[in-house]
Amino acid sequence: MTAVRRVLFVVAALVLVAQAFRPVFVDAQAFRPVFVDAQAGLTALRREDHYRTVNGLRLHFVSWPADTVVERPTIILLHGIARHAHTFDHIAPTLFRTHNVIALDMRGHGDSGWSPEGAYLVQDYVKDLEGLVDQLRLRKVTLLGNSTGGRVAQVYAGLHPDRVDKLVVEDVGPERPQNIADAFARRVEQEKNGWASEDELVAQLVTQNRRTPEPLLRTYAHFGLKKLDGGPGNNVGAAPRYVWKRDPNLVKGFVETELWESVRKITAPTLYVIGGGSRIVPPETQDKLKQTLPNVRIVVMPGLGHYPDEEDTTGFMNIVGEFLALRPSA
Repeated sequence: MTAVRRVLFVVAALVLVAQAFRPVFVDAQAFRPVFVDAQAGLTALRREDHYRTVNGLRLHFVSWPADTVVERPTIILLHGIARHAHTFDHIAPTLFRTHNVIALDMRGHGDSGWSPEGAYLVQDYVKDLEGLVDQLRLRKVTLLGNSTGGRVAQVYAGLHPDRVDKLVVEDVGPERPQNIADAFARRVEQEKNGWASEDELVAQLVTQNRRTPEPLLRTYAHFGLKKLDGGPGNNVGAAPRYVWKRDPNLVKGFVETELWESVRKITAPTLYVIGGGSRIVPPETQDKLKQTLPNVRIVVMPGLGHYPDEEDTTGFMNIVGEFLALRPSA
């Protein structure tokens, strides 16, 4: 190698090192929502499936890693009860602009393992999140959770304030009353026999969720169902049925819950996005959150239900994007 080539090689190496340690600045403009086909767009972003054994269960998660030497923050997405990681497919492209994105199938859901003991309390999901973050060697994360996933995110942030950069909670607070638990138990019983086809379920979901676009409901159904030849009873000769990929014993952990002890310990900047038409987080709970948390913002999206990210994705991502673009507190 000539002297000139050696010099050029050293200069190039120094440039790469400088790029690798360049500070990460999140630009608010980067969060303008990206509208792509749910499958084609995410394929272009190199979606990857992963499995890790945590607390004796094989957990599945989806990631959208960036092909860059520049360190990027990581955001972990936590879904609601009876849902799965792919229910975040429509917001992942926008979040990917500035973050490495991970969406977890929580235990008993999607392609993750089922707890033999029926251990599905919020605290059980939190232990899985703790184990996954440790295995992935993530020093600090941003969490976004909706419904039960939001409860998990709140508890983790309270238990590990030094490991949470920012917290986004969608239409859920620290309390789950008994009537909500009872409603889910009834739903599991009603849906135990499944559907004749994916299309049959999608048609039902469209009727039940008028504000949610059909493609999002189809993604929910497509990745959330499994085919049972012979139906739930495995009867020879019976027509196949499509049932949810979820453990029926989820109901054992979906019980009346109160999480204020953990929520009081949250120190990270926190955003609650609440559907104005939902009764999950009543005004008195919102007031208590404002009094309890030193760095909280609560935004109510008028007329929306339990999943604002699906019913008004543009509005939801504008709110979340503005929040994530803020620098964390010292």
